[in-house]
Amino acid sequence: MPKVTITVPEKTPQPYRFQLDREVVTLGRGADNDIVIDSGSVSVIHAEMHRVQGGYELRDLESTNGISLDGERMDVVSLKTGGDVKLGEVSFEFALTGHEIEILRSENTLPVAQLVSVESTPVPKVVVKDTADEEDEEEAGTGAGFGKILVLLLLMIAAFGVGLGVRYHKETGRSFLEDVRARHASAAPAAK
Repeated sequence: MPKVTITVPEKTPQPYRFQLDREVVTLGRGADNDIVIDSGSVSVIHAEMHRVQGGYELRDLESTNGISLDGERMDVVSLKTGGDVKLGEVSFEFALTGHEIEILRSENTLPVAQLVSVESTPVPKVVVKDTADEEDEEEAGTGAGFGKILVLLLLMIAAFGVGLGVRYHKETGRSFLEDVRARHASAAPAAK
């Protein structure tokens, strides 16, 4: 799924993902947008990302502060390769996986180099990153995260058991484990 990362100055970057076949994604400060951007420099309905043959375009919707590429205000930015895109004062980063780049290549008439490398061309562009490795790391991290949760759960159970043992010792003056062993030993001959 294509990934858009929105970075409002002095706030944590916010990533958003959407299906590759999604035709239009709206961006702005208003709650009705697909991607809501909490910044005074962004208009209520600021821009739209459109799926076009071979990729995506970011289109300004006559917003107050516009969209810009490398500091130059533009009406349309082609989201293919290298550049610093902003909506008002907010950074906009666009990324595709290797598989998505292949899908776009198959429907695009542009040379492959223009899709995946930073070159000087008259077409405004945004960085296209291959995030396939990041997704593999995320999937591997899911298994590791489960293992960490399991270890944490076992440690919590052990701490609970120790706490019960300490309380038992304070209340009775005896060891909980020794009492359990003694009861088990006395119950074993009676069972036969």
